[in-house]
Amino acid sequence: MVDYLVRRFVFMLVTIAVISVVAFVLIQLPPGDYLSTYIAQLEEANTEVTESELAALRQQYGLGRPMHVQYLKWIWGIVSRGDFGQSFQWNKPVKDLIWDRIALTAMVAMASMVFTFVVGVPIGIYSALNKYTPGDFTFTVVGYVGLATPNFMLALVLMWIGFRYFGHSVGGLFSPQFQEQAWSLAKVLDLLVHLWVPVVVLGTAGTAGLIRVTRAMLMDELQKAYVVTARSKGVSESRLIFKYPVRIALNPVASTIGWRLTEIISGAPIVAVVLSLPTTGPVLLRALLSQDMYLAGAFLLLLSVLTVLGTFISDVLLAAIDPRIRMAE
Repeated sequence: MVDYLVRRFVFMLVTIAVISVVAFVLIQLPPGDYLSTYIAQLEEANTEVTESELAALRQQYGLGRPMHVQYLKWIWGIVSRGDFGQSFQWNKPVKDLIWDRIALTAMVAMASMVFTFVVGVPIGIYSALNKYTPGDFTFTVVGYVGLATPNFMLALVLMWIGFRYFGHSVGGLFSPQFQEQAWSLAKVLDLLVHLWVPVVVLGTAGTAGLIRVTRAMLMDELQKAYVVTARSKGVSESRLIFKYPVRIALNPVASTIGWRLTEIISGAPIVAVVLSLPTTGPVLLRALLSQDMYLAGAFLLLLSVLTVLGTFISDVLLAAIDPRIRMAE
């Protein structure tokens, strides 16, 4: 088990290193750079930029160096000092801009995952054990509706319901009086009051899909010979169901934690814009549009680390659930 976890951990570190290179290169691929966008904005405002001013700006932002030199400087600052560089657009250190938003994004994503598994797995088990009943058909219809409804549309519906029937906005993660305040117990409680809306919006599609996967896997396991044999020997139904079939049926559920985290994070920017959430989505969108490479690169790197970490957690859970995986390794 230890050797298995060590190998997976090493693979995780190598993957993160490769991701850092890919993320930095992708940001540099579009023509131009932040300076090009900045000069275009100045020209729209009828402000001319001379060649000497242009050279000074390139020197200031360090944009005249080769891509590999910029990458090595950026990654060395992250590894050695935790310095993600300077945001061109905000004129502030990137680390001062990202940590609060990364923390809120991770919290919303993890809460959405917990909601997905807490709701989806029990309903999937119920549907498999009570197949073709009215309850099973009801959850099937709800599941298809959840899969077919885009997250941003559900967010708009909840916002309309909030305004129409309750007279207040369901957007944001904090009430106006807590947005700029330091963290306190009152602010945490206010966050929990607002958190359920993005959690439900982001977790709906994942929950619907998880219900279908759990139902299908468990129905397949219940038809296998070992279940029939255990029943013929008088093993109690509850012990039989939850000790073996449910445990094996959860294998694909555990293995999808990594990409379910990716789905939540990738779907979060649009939902964050609609619901005015202070997460990474709006800032990442602005950074990509303005080619603020250090800010965008830091966000992409950290969000990718969350995804790789989710995959590592999947590997650990699979090894704990199914001993055959440990033995195969």
